[in-house]
This record gives sequence, structure tokens and C-alpha cells, in this order.
Amino acid sequence: MSLQITGTIARPGLGPGTWAVITATGETYELKDPPSELKQVGLQVRLQGQLRPDVMTLAMIGPVLEIQSFTIVP
Repeated sequence: MSLQITGTIARPGLGPGTWAVITATGETYELKDPPSELKQVGLQVRLQGQLRPDVMTLAMIGPVLEIQSFTIVP
């Protein structure tokens, strides 16, 4: 399922290299292989991506999102 998410990049302490985006409503999505430009805690972003229910992770903090495109929100 494809969706667009706006939120804040976070780095939960739940596993090596785990990155996430947290929406204004508190939903957490784990980012699958995020580009280096997004690896900044506190960065405001708009992401377009594909949910990947077929991907399991050690962190298990929320649905896994594979990013297709992104915009950094000023």
C-alpha cells in the first residue's frame, strides 16, 4: 500500500541502525534503508512510500515504510 506521511525523523534506541518517522498524531513508521539525507534526528519530512508488511525487523516499532521519494520540510 502506497502512502504519504509527514513527520519527524527519530532514532529509537531499539536496534542497530533503526530509523523512524513519527507523525503529528503519534504514529511511528520504521524506515527501510533510508537515504543518508534523512538520517538526522528531528528533521521534518514528507515521505512518499510503500508499506512493506512482508518485512520483519528486530526493532518492531511500527509498520515498515520503504521510501520512494521525500521532501525536507522547512
